[in-house]
Amino acid sequence: MTSTTPSRGRRRAPTKMERAAGKAAALQRPRVILALLLLLGLTSVMLLDGYLRSEIGNDARVRDGAAYDKVPQKILDGGPLLTFTGGTAKTQSVPKKTIVLTFDDGPTPTWTPQILKVLEDNNIEATFFMVGSMVSRYPGVVKDLVDQGNEVGIHTFTHVDLSYQGTGRLQRELKQTQLALAGAAGITTTLFRAPYSSEINAVDNYSWPVYKEIGNLGYTSVFVDTDSDDWKKPGVSKIVQWATPKNNEGAVVLMHDAGGDRSETVKALDTYIKKMKAKGYSFTTVSGAMAKLNGAPNGAGRTGTAGSGSGQAVEAGVGQTGAGAGTGTGAGSGASGGQPGGTQSAPGSGSTDNSSSSSSNKVNIEQSGQQKATGSTLYEGKALIYAVAVAEWVLPLLSWLLLVVGISVMGRFGMMLLLARRHHRQRNRKRGKGGKFSWGPTVTRPVTVIVPAYNEKECIANTLHSLAQSTHPIEIIVVDDGSTDGTKEIAESLGLPNVRVIRQENAGKPAALNNGVRNASYDIVVMMDGDTVFEPDAVHQLVQPFADPGIGAVAGNAKVGNRNTIIGAWQHIEYVMGFNLDRRMYDLLRCMPTIPGAIGAFRRDAVLEVGGMSEDTLAEDTDITIAMHRAGWRVVYQEHARAWTEAPSSLKQLWSQRYRWSYGTMQALWKHRKSLTDKGPSGRFGRIGMPLVVIFQIVTPVLAPLIDVFTVYSMIFVDFWASLLAWLAVLVVQLVCAAYAFRLDREKYRYLAMLPLQQLAYRQMMYLVLIHSSVTALTGGRLRWQKLKRTGEVGTPAGVS
Repeated sequence: MTSTTPSRGRRRAPTKMERAAGKAAALQRPRVILALLLLLGLTSVMLLDGYLRSEIGNDARVRDGAAYDKVPQKILDGGPLLTFTGGTAKTQSVPKKTIVLTFDDGPTPTWTPQILKVLEDNNIEATFFMVGSMVSRYPGVVKDLVDQGNEVGIHTFTHVDLSYQGTGRLQRELKQTQLALAGAAGITTTLFRAPYSSEINAVDNYSWPVYKEIGNLGYTSVFVDTDSDDWKKPGVSKIVQWATPKNNEGAVVLMHDAGGDRSETVKALDTYIKKMKAKGYSFTTVSGAMAKLNGAPNGAGRTGTAGSGSGQAVEAGVGQTGAGAGTGTGAGSGASGGQPGGTQSAPGSGSTDNSSSSSSNKVNIEQSGQQKATGSTLYEGKALIYAVAVAEWVLPLLSWLLLVVGISVMGRFGMMLLLARRHHRQRNRKRGKGGKFSWGPTVTRPVTVIVPAYNEKECIANTLHSLAQSTHPIEIIVVDDGSTDGTKEIAESLGLPNVRVIRQENAGKPAALNNGVRNASYDIVVMMDGDTVFEPDAVHQLVQPFADPGIGAVAGNAKVGNRNTIIGAWQHIEYVMGFNLDRRMYDLLRCMPTIPGAIGAFRRDAVLEVGGMSEDTLAEDTDITIAMHRAGWRVVYQEHARAWTEAPSSLKQLWSQRYRWSYGTMQALWKHRKSLTDKGPSGRFGRIGMPLVVIFQIVTPVLAPLIDVFTVYSMIFVDFWASLLAWLAVLVVQLVCAAYAFRLDREKYRYLAMLPLQQLAYRQMMYLVLIHSSVTALTGGRLRWQKLKRTGEVGTPAGVS
């Protein structure tokens, strides 16, 4: 029997949704690009943070015990201040009874401020050789340090032994640290101390070329006369003793403001300063000591406020003026010129109380190794500081989100296993307390099966033949939604009994289903897709829960028919493990969010009560399921009602389908958001079902890439084997869940061999789909229905392996 729904005219005007979808189609590519940019941004932030923490590009090698026969003896016997003038090395020693306090490895927000407080209380300045990565992380500490009148030097960016590095790495270490200083305090510096260096007599054949190259770039290399060895934590008295020079000699003294607990250093510093002042010692910076050595009177040499200078701005690898320079020109890479401070007008000596550092009208000799950062150096430095600030804020947040995702994923697995087992035992109970499980009296009355079809010529015959074998009395209504491939003619030509074909102009699947509901002869309607094949007893099993008058809808068990391809096998695992275990869990919690479009049954009156299948969202099945909950109807899962569907056979089709599903789910949740504050059944779903769906189907999958990104990052840059074992542990948990799901559905375990590959490839695609959908939702886009290409390869259930 064939009937035709009257048309409203030869051409139907596009709906508001269709017009919006047409406009949005052009925006899909930018949204994909935006989603990829978000992933790229996350990766970039992680790489930057890893570089700052020496997890990326870290070279922990430290050279020791190398020969030194190629180092000039006069250098090995010289003082701790090494400069190069015209390519000629020169060393200088600190004047007698003068202490140059230096601190390495900082700054830190814990110990550096405490050391600065001690220095301020004693009215002295010091020189801090800073690691660039630490400078970029704690720029406020650096600014306070410079503003207090202290001097800064470079200690490389990642605290690497430069004797193992090439010229490119050396210049990057210098330049990046200069940029960090420029961004943090608006200054650059000509002072340098190599990591793992000590006294100048420790220079060897490998480090000497490095110092020559650094010197020719205009830097003053600063070594040590007296090492406090405070890093050994020997106690306050030992630190003071080891830091004290012998025979009233002047000395560059080494302490640390980072690298661990420096509480002993802070306590020893105050004692040390007072002790040395009592012996008649004065304290100054490296630049102050060089000014004394060069005989400049107070107030001479540099003019202006601290941190300003008349020389060229310093950048790693670029010529610059040196410490205390007035008119001197530093050597650029490959160029000749004097060492920092090579030509200067009478450098002055630093006074004992360093009062010159407190007045902008006096020359700040103690900071003359610094210049004011200008131009691109300043702006690049600020950009670096801002980028690091973002990384410092984002990474802890991502770490917390990773913890949340991990707990959520494991919690979901735990809930699924426990509740799925309980559901299976309850629904398959044959004896024991309560006797055999039953929904009530057997439902035997006829029902209506609605088959919406749009260009389903490849599948419609298999679909209708499978329904013809049904063991339950049924009426079949095929609603042809304006097909152009002869679907209607094929359905009519089969000559099957109890089949009606209704023709309508193309209006979409929800309209086709509503048309079928209006024309249904019976009070129970079964809805399916035009590419789905039912098992003979599927309808009978599906309608049995309606023996309970409180049940308004039933979800069946959808199976992937074309599972013998890689993509099909991946979807098969997802259907069995994800969808069906989830439905068992949601069934017991009475908050099932979706009745699958492939196989679901409804009370006709309940469908009409909630307004039918809505066109407001692209997930009409989720939309009506939530509406049924809110109307007070119970929705259950019937595992024994099985249908076989043709899953997408290409990645492009799979992307289109899942994109529509995920975006439609978001639309449905947003549409029913008021259930969160409702009372009664609607409020119950809103406060139980909605949060679970949001957490398990949106938030967790969107954030789940963090697990993979962190895993890959850790494998490459941290600990490969520990990270691999952690990933395998998660895989084992998933495998256990999947195996249990396969056992409940009596599926063959051989498909689980595809699970590891599914986690590596398929799951990543699903992440991108969901992120793409989220971006579309946030940007207000709308999607149109996508028709998937069908092959008709899913035949009768008996033919599916």
